[in-house]
Amino acid sequence: MKTICLYFQIHQPLRLKKYRFFNMGVDTNYLDEHLNRTTAQKVAGSCYIPMNDLLLSLIERHNGALRVSFSISGLAVEQMKQYAPEALESFRRLAATGCVEFIAETYSHSLSSITSPDEFREEVYRDMAMIEREFGQKPTTFRNTEMIYSDSIGEMVSQLGFTAMITEGAKHILGWKSPNYLYANAINPRLKLLLRNARLSDDLRYRFSDRTWNEWPLTADKYLSWLTSDRNPGDMVNLFLDYETFGYHQSADTGIFDFFGRFVDLALSEGLVFDTPHHIIERFQPVSVLHIPYAISWTDEERDLTAWFGNELQNEAISKLYAQRDKVYAIGDEGLMHVWRFMQTSNHFYYMSTKWFSDNTVANVNPYGSPYEAFINYMNVLSDFIRQLDERVQN
Repeated sequence: MKTICLYFQIHQPLRLKKYRFFNMGVDTNYLDEHLNRTTAQKVAGSCYIPMNDLLLSLIERHNGALRVSFSISGLAVEQMKQYAPEALESFRRLAATGCVEFIAETYSHSLSSITSPDEFREEVYRDMAMIEREFGQKPTTFRNTEMIYSDSIGEMVSQLGFTAMITEGAKHILGWKSPNYLYANAINPRLKLLLRNARLSDDLRYRFSDRTWNEWPLTADKYLSWLTSDRNPGDMVNLFLDYETFGYHQSADTGIFDFFGRFVDLALSEGLVFDTPHHIIERFQPVSVLHIPYAISWTDEERDLTAWFGNELQNEAISKLYAQRDKVYAIGDEGLMHVWRFMQTSNHFYYMSTKWFSDNTVANVNPYGSPYEAFINYMNVLSDFIRQLDERVQN
């Protein structure tokens, strides 16, 4: 019987306030505190707390047979501590069951794996320290921001001591191969790769409540039949999705919580196994190495990097930000370091994407009226941040 690997991403960016030219030089509070607080509390109340309660009840009911994995960005944990401590406590209760694997990612949900190997290592170490401090685990599996992966990124991850990494089962990479097997990094085969089953994951992530979908309504019985079908061969099914799918993107009144509980009960009753990446790589051998010379991601139809590096606005903002790294570390001020971290978050550059108009999922989460508006606001903040850095260096 197949093994089901459930992985959930948890991340919330620190959102910038409307920052105009006349703010520069007089206002160093760059964040929209009201929006960050209300969003964190809304997501905690609609998703984190009820879904964590559901997972805890399912783990207890099935005597630990349900196993799941999470990655949580450091910025998400910071916001839970400040705005929704009860949500963070509910994750700690899940950690205490021994049935949850916490997967490392970049602390700031950054693009540093592409832009700065040194900063990437710092981001990863910071996230690992946070996981060990908050949840008592030392991560052995890695999930990069936006599931960005290439052969060379995988080699860096292996050098950091990880034994497994999860990424996208992109069609243009796999060709005839299936994402339902374990693979290995092409440069260092000791790093095992688990690939997201995009179709089955996105059935929940995007299509679950879509009444125009020809498979709506999706029932647990139907979904399980797809997972176990002979047309879906393989050792495992990797269902990787945003945790906010449950109760936030797919609201409670869609039936998503009832669906998930029924799905777990049914899968276990039919002999399927739920397991985490750490245990999966011990139970299965890779079927082959996977050659991915150019970076992939889990975003858009192209599954590439163009959602963040696709236009001149994005590339100018990213290059100007990372050009400040040496100054930030030389100054060593914790307040400036915090700004440096939240300015790296991939969401800021996603908002500048000119791919919006062909991608409704981007438009639906973008707080700006246009990519240019997102760029101007970000660059105003970045310019004032650079002003602070330069003043500190001169003094």
